[in-house]
Amino acid sequence: MFHIVLIEPEIPPNTGNVGRLCLATGAHLHLVKPLGFLIDDRTLLRAGLDYWKEVQVALWDSFDALRAAQAADARFFFLTTKSTRAFWDTPFQDGDFLVFGRETKGLPESLLSANQDRCLTIPMTNQTRSLNLANSVAIVLFEAIRQARPAA
Repeated sequence: MFHIVLIEPEIPPNTGNVGRLCLATGAHLHLVKPLGFLIDDRTLLRAGLDYWKEVQVALWDSFDALRAAQAADARFFFLTTKSTRAFWDTPFQDGDFLVFGRETKGLPESLLSANQDRCLTIPMTNQTRSLNLANSVAIVLFEAIRQARPAA
Protein backbone atom coordinates (compact mmCIF):
# COMPACT_ATOMS: atom_id res chain seq x y z
CA MET A 1 0.00 0.00 0.00
CA PHE A 2 1.24 3.45 -0.87
CA HIS A 3 0.81 6.48 1.35
CA ILE A 4 -0.31 9.84 0.03
CA VAL A 5 0.61 12.81 2.23
CA LEU A 6 -1.04 16.19 1.71
CA ILE A 7 0.70 18.92 3.69
CA GLU A 8 -1.66 21.77 4.54
CA PRO A 9 -4.15 21.18 1.72
CA GLU A 10 -6.31 24.23 1.05
CA ILE A 11 -9.01 23.26 -1.44
CA PRO A 12 -11.65 20.76 -0.27
CA PRO A 13 -12.55 19.33 -3.70
CA ASN A 14 -8.90 18.45 -4.36
CA THR A 15 -8.64 16.58 -1.07
CA GLY A 16 -11.97 14.86 -1.71
CA ASN A 17 -10.78 13.73 -5.14
CA VAL A 18 -7.48 12.51 -3.68
CA GLY A 19 -9.44 10.60 -1.02
CA ARG A 20 -11.51 8.88 -3.70
CA LEU A 21 -8.31 8.06 -5.61
CA CYS A 22 -6.79 6.57 -2.45
CA LEU A 23 -9.84 4.40 -1.89
CA ALA A 24 -9.77 3.21 -5.51
CA THR A 25 -6.09 2.25 -5.29
CA GLY A 26 -5.87 1.02 -1.69
CA ALA A 27 -3.59 3.90 -0.72
CA HIS A 28 -3.61 5.47 2.74
CA LEU A 29 -4.25 9.24 2.91
CA HIS A 30 -2.38 11.37 5.46
CA LEU A 31 -3.49 14.97 6.01
CA VAL A 32 -1.07 17.31 7.77
CA LYS A 33 -2.53 20.32 9.58
CA PRO A 34 -3.43 23.06 9.29
CA LEU A 35 -6.11 22.27 6.74
CA GLY A 36 -7.79 25.00 4.73
CA PHE A 37 -11.21 23.47 5.47
CA LEU A 38 -13.05 21.32 7.97
CA ILE A 39 -12.91 17.56 7.52
CA ASP A 40 -16.69 17.53 7.40
CA ASP A 41 -16.77 20.35 4.85
CA ARG A 42 -19.65 19.78 2.44
CA THR A 43 -17.45 20.38 -0.62
CA LEU A 44 -14.88 17.85 0.62
CA LEU A 45 -17.57 15.23 1.10
CA ARG A 46 -19.16 16.06 -2.27
CA ALA A 47 -15.84 15.56 -4.09
CA GLY A 48 -15.25 12.31 -2.22
CA LEU A 49 -18.88 11.41 -2.80
CA ASP A 50 -20.22 8.85 -0.40
CA TYR A 51 -16.83 7.13 -0.31
CA TRP A 52 -15.20 9.46 2.23
CA LYS A 53 -16.20 7.34 5.24
CA GLU A 54 -14.37 4.37 3.69
CA VAL A 55 -11.10 6.19 2.93
CA GLN A 56 -8.17 5.32 5.19
CA VAL A 57 -7.38 8.81 6.49
CA ALA A 58 -4.95 9.85 9.22
CA LEU A 59 -4.86 13.43 10.48
CA TRP A 60 -1.50 14.73 11.75
CA ASP A 61 -0.60 17.87 13.69
CA SER A 62 2.70 18.18 11.82
CA PHE A 63 4.85 16.44 9.24
CA ASP A 64 7.42 15.72 11.97
CA ALA A 65 4.74 13.84 13.94
CA LEU A 66 3.82 11.77 10.89
CA ARG A 67 7.44 10.94 10.15
CA ALA A 68 8.23 10.06 13.78
CA ALA A 69 5.34 7.58 13.82
CA GLN A 70 6.78 5.61 10.87
CA ALA A 71 9.53 3.01 10.77
CA ALA A 72 13.05 4.42 10.58
CA ASP A 73 13.49 3.00 7.08
CA ALA A 74 10.23 4.44 5.68
CA ARG A 75 10.81 6.07 2.31
CA PHE A 76 9.43 9.56 1.67
CA PHE A 77 9.42 11.27 -1.72
CA PHE A 78 8.63 14.97 -2.07
CA LEU A 79 6.87 16.20 -5.22
CA THR A 80 7.81 19.70 -6.29
CA THR A 81 8.28 21.88 -9.34
CA LYS A 82 11.66 22.84 -7.83
CA SER A 83 13.40 19.63 -8.84
CA THR A 84 14.76 18.32 -12.13
CA ARG A 85 14.53 14.62 -11.17
CA ALA A 86 11.55 13.09 -12.98
CA PHE A 87 9.27 10.96 -10.82
CA TRP A 88 9.33 8.12 -13.36
CA ASP A 89 13.10 7.73 -12.90
CA THR A 90 12.57 6.72 -9.27
CA PRO A 91 12.15 3.04 -8.39
CA PHE A 92 9.08 3.12 -6.11
CA GLN A 93 8.31 0.36 -3.62
CA ASP A 94 5.13 -0.69 -1.90
CA GLY A 95 4.85 1.29 1.33
CA ASP A 96 6.45 4.50 0.02
CA PHE A 97 5.14 7.88 1.12
CA LEU A 98 4.42 10.37 -1.68
CA VAL A 99 4.35 13.88 -0.21
CA PHE A 100 2.54 16.81 -1.84
CA GLY A 101 2.27 20.43 -0.72
CA ARG A 102 -0.35 23.15 -0.64
CA GLU A 103 -2.09 24.10 -3.84
CA THR A 104 -0.87 27.72 -3.73
CA LYS A 105 2.69 27.33 -2.42
CA GLY A 106 3.76 23.71 -2.69
CA LEU A 107 5.99 22.16 -0.05
CA PRO A 108 7.83 24.30 2.49
CA GLU A 109 11.35 25.24 1.39
CA SER A 110 12.76 23.86 4.66
CA LEU A 111 11.33 20.42 3.87
CA LEU A 112 12.68 20.50 0.32
CA SER A 113 16.19 21.56 1.36
CA ALA A 114 16.33 18.90 4.08
CA ASN A 115 15.31 16.19 1.58
CA GLN A 116 16.96 17.23 -1.69
CA ASP A 117 17.86 13.64 -2.58
CA ARG A 118 14.17 12.66 -2.38
CA CYS A 119 12.65 15.54 -4.35
CA LEU A 120 10.87 14.62 -7.58
CA THR A 121 9.00 16.50 -10.26
CA ILE A 122 6.40 15.85 -12.92
CA PRO A 123 8.09 17.12 -16.10
CA MET A 124 6.03 19.58 -18.12
CA THR A 125 6.49 22.37 -20.60
CA ASN A 126 7.32 25.89 -19.46
CA GLN A 127 3.82 27.01 -20.40
CA THR A 128 2.40 26.28 -16.93
CA ARG A 129 3.65 26.64 -13.36
CA SER A 130 2.07 23.48 -11.99
CA LEU A 131 -0.71 20.93 -12.30
CA ASN A 132 -3.82 20.50 -10.18
CA LEU A 133 -3.02 18.72 -6.90
CA ALA A 134 -5.43 15.83 -7.42
CA ASN A 135 -4.13 15.30 -10.97
CA SER A 136 -0.54 15.33 -9.74
CA VAL A 137 -1.29 12.74 -7.07
CA ALA A 138 -2.98 10.50 -9.65
CA ILE A 139 -0.09 10.74 -12.09
CA VAL A 140 2.57 9.80 -9.54
CA LEU A 141 0.50 7.25 -7.60
CA PHE A 142 -0.40 5.24 -10.69
CA GLU A 143 3.24 5.15 -11.80
CA ALA A 144 4.23 3.91 -8.34
CA ILE A 145 1.53 1.22 -8.49
CA ARG A 146 2.62 0.24 -12.01
CA GLN A 147 6.19 -0.23 -10.83
CA ALA A 148 5.24 -2.17 -7.70
CA ARG A 149 2.84 -4.59 -9.37
CA PRO A 150 3.85 -8.23 -9.36
CA ALA A 151 5.58 -9.46 -12.49
CA ALA A 152 3.25 -11.35 -14.83
